[in-house]
Amino acid sequence: MTGCSVPPWSGSASPERRASNMGQVIGIDLGTTNSCVAAVNQQEAMVVPNLEGLPTTPSIVSFTSTGELLIGHVAQRQALTNPENTIYAIKRLMGRKFNSTEVLEVAGRVPYHLVSAPNGDVKIQVDNRSISPQEISALILGYLKKCAETYLAEKVEEAVITVPAHFDDAQRQATADAAQISGLKLLRVINEPTAASLVFGLSSRKNANVAVYDLGGGTFDITVLEIHNGVFHVLSTQGDTYLGGEDFDNRIVDWLADDFKSSTSIDLRQDKLALQRMKESAERAKRELSFTLAAEINLPFIGSGQEHQRHIRKEITRKFLEDLTKDLVARTIPLMEQALQDSKFGIQDIDEVVLVGGQTRMPLVRRRIREFFGKNPAEHINPDEIVAMGAAVQARRLTGAMKDILLLLDVTPLSLGIETENGGFEVITPKNTTIPAIRTRAFTTVKDNQNRVRVHVLQGESSRSLQNRSLAVFDLVGIQPAPAGEPQIDVTFAIDADGIVRVSARDVASGREQRIETKTSSGLSREEVEGIIRQDRQPVRDVDHHGKKRLL
Repeated sequence: MTGCSVPPWSGSASPERRASNMGQVIGIDLGTTNSCVAAVNQQEAMVVPNLEGLPTTPSIVSFTSTGELLIGHVAQRQALTNPENTIYAIKRLMGRKFNSTEVLEVAGRVPYHLVSAPNGDVKIQVDNRSISPQEISALILGYLKKCAETYLAEKVEEAVITVPAHFDDAQRQATADAAQISGLKLLRVINEPTAASLVFGLSSRKNANVAVYDLGGGTFDITVLEIHNGVFHVLSTQGDTYLGGEDFDNRIVDWLADDFKSSTSIDLRQDKLALQRMKESAERAKRELSFTLAAEINLPFIGSGQEHQRHIRKEITRKFLEDLTKDLVARTIPLMEQALQDSKFGIQDIDEVVLVGGQTRMPLVRRRIREFFGKNPAEHINPDEIVAMGAAVQARRLTGAMKDILLLLDVTPLSLGIETENGGFEVITPKNTTIPAIRTRAFTTVKDNQNRVRVHVLQGESSRSLQNRSLAVFDLVGIQPAPAGEPQIDVTFAIDADGIVRVSARDVASGREQRIETKTSSGLSREEVEGIIRQDRQPVRDVDHHGKKRLL
């Protein structure tokens, strides 16, 4: 096992790479429900308003019958009249396979149509063409880029974009592809809780052990870090990439649909327009109940039928919503416990709790956090804007313009390793390893005179390879003949500051080496990304006795 530097072939950006002379750099929080863009002006982070003058933009894209492309609030406003071609919650589909549990669950809830790509990825069917989630995200990023250029009156070419801390390699790669398609040069991918901690640390100007609880529209993360004299050191992170505000909305939708079906025998889930109307009303009622004790849901003429009621008029109380969703909030507790355990901190060691994501406005969420940590969370932070502001701070730091942050040390959220004989999984880089990092482990062969080995790179926490995420497969050939178990094959994992993984395998005896930057079997190829860019789709207004594990 070697040191913790990134190899020359990593391509990682250097914080001292240049002075900022290529236009403004921005930070973007590409969210499930809403997205936000920020910049740094006079050493202070600020949110950049969108073209309608609002601080956040709905992560919604709509394709109209006349061929017009709508993004943000204007797309949201016409969702009821064009539900099948209005795409939202796209972040939940980034880097996922069509037949995954998460995608199948989404398919049963959204009015737009999902299809399988030739490589098994999920795509969105719009009229007679299929569009990747990366392209939809690129449209949103392109719109935010234009908002920044309009407001700042300056060209924008570079950005830091945030992702959930528990996004895997495929999801991070998909985000990077979306940035490239949008015309943005990606300076860095940064974890959302880490971005939030930058703003909190700079605003509080004190050393502290901090827990960042991030419950957004589609994902949950809990990150523990320490801030000391300008060094932001992430110690641990845990999360769930399929737990967020969308699930709270869906509980209300299910309640409305089940109640209506029991009284009318009409299943509103089969009506795409009705489904969209219930979704919007559910989200609106949920928001109201963060500040009131009761809310009304009124949906006239929601169903069809000659002898049945055709409307929904229901009162929903805060207490009822809490009973309906308390298990969702409870799912975050074990993850908080694990994050603390991994950080070697006790609850008493946490000085501050920072809330990120709109769903943290829910009183039940805040109550459970207060009960768990024994203290109130910080109140001076806007959970909708802090992530984008932190991304902007990191963007300026990477240009050498922010001097208050001396060092940012993040971690890899999931373990990385390779498949060994009999379907085993050997971890090379454990979860919560500080990045950038290099880890090397020695392996050997299974058969006598074996002249090649297959290296199957995986990410996950199961001891069985099939239960982890496959990242890449490559062969090392030309191994010198020897009895099984004698050759030494060094497998090295290098993870850059973006969390992107590169793997090499080297036969010590012959010196032969094979390297690969992990590019999963899912995702867009380089050629596809470049082809999309050429088509200009973006909007102008989006162990054996030797002590070595055996390779296959």
